[in-house]
Amino acid sequence: MRIGVLTGGGDCPGLNAVIRAIVRKGINAHGHEFVGFRYGWAGVLNNEASDLTLSSTRGILHRGGTILGSSRTNPYKIDRGVEMVRSTMEARGLDALIPIGGEDTLGVAGKLHADGVNVVGVPKTIDNDLAATDFTFGFQTAVQIATDAIDRLHTTAESHNRVMIVEVMGRHAGWIAVYSGIAGGADVILIPERPFDIDEVCNHIRRRHANGSLFSIVVVSEGAMRKDGDLITEHQETDAFGHVRLGGIGIQLEREIEERTGYESRMTILGHVQRGGTPLAYDRVLGTRFGVAAVDAATEEDFGKMVALRGTDIMRVELAEALAEPKLVDAEIYETAAVFFG
Repeated sequence: MRIGVLTGGGDCPGLNAVIRAIVRKGINAHGHEFVGFRYGWAGVLNNEASDLTLSSTRGILHRGGTILGSSRTNPYKIDRGVEMVRSTMEARGLDALIPIGGEDTLGVAGKLHADGVNVVGVPKTIDNDLAATDFTFGFQTAVQIATDAIDRLHTTAESHNRVMIVEVMGRHAGWIAVYSGIAGGADVILIPERPFDIDEVCNHIRRRHANGSLFSIVVVSEGAMRKDGDLITEHQETDAFGHVRLGGIGIQLEREIEERTGYESRMTILGHVQRGGTPLAYDRVLGTRFGVAAVDAATEEDFGKMVALRGTDIMRVELAEALAEPKLVDAEIYETAAVFFG
């Protein structure tokens, strides 16, 4: 078989582990040939690709980002987009595609499968909000980066008697905020699943200070919303999938918390730092397992599926199941975090 591979959406630690595993297992075990498309679906539309070989994928396991590049291109927003995908596959002699991405990239994959294109999906989202899989690679690395930042902010917060607001990634779901907040000892955690009341937040902080603590740490997902407001962002533009660019809720919280409580407040937006750098061992292993499972599914012509982690097992699930709705933070784990608020 000849198989095309692409990475779409935001970059993520562990992507190169997936690419390496697909190529290594596909060539050594099945005798397949591989083509890597540049910059996600844009590379497929523009027929911009190069061969993926044992040599070209050697030494990439520990590297962050993606050797293929990525973009947020949507073929279904391009005139004759599906025809262009088919034309590229025919020109390259491809039997199938393995897209690695989140809800948008795999959403395109699901539509293409319905239109008769052979696809096997690999789940990738830093937010860990893709349904049908317990975890996505890159998430644990992002959590560790955020936890390290919170640890460092503890010392400066204590030194200056400040309230520190840490804004982390999380558009629809607050998995990074909850995990890093628990691990880093946050005093308040705000997530998209639970619209917050700014008065309650300030009361938590006042109560903590009244009990003798002179500083507080607030961790907030970029997609968190107030009960009486809309999504807060410093940006207006949207991408090809209609998503507004997030970032800025930490700025507003810094201002309001200081005005309401009188406590000096400072915010830190971690942003793309969470996506960058060397993946943890966990994400390298999970990415490798996903890559091996994906190429096996393609070999068996089990198309329209996505590989997923269930417990400790890698399974195949229908793309439609994975894309049905976002995976939100469990109420139980948030209640565990809330034990330590205030």
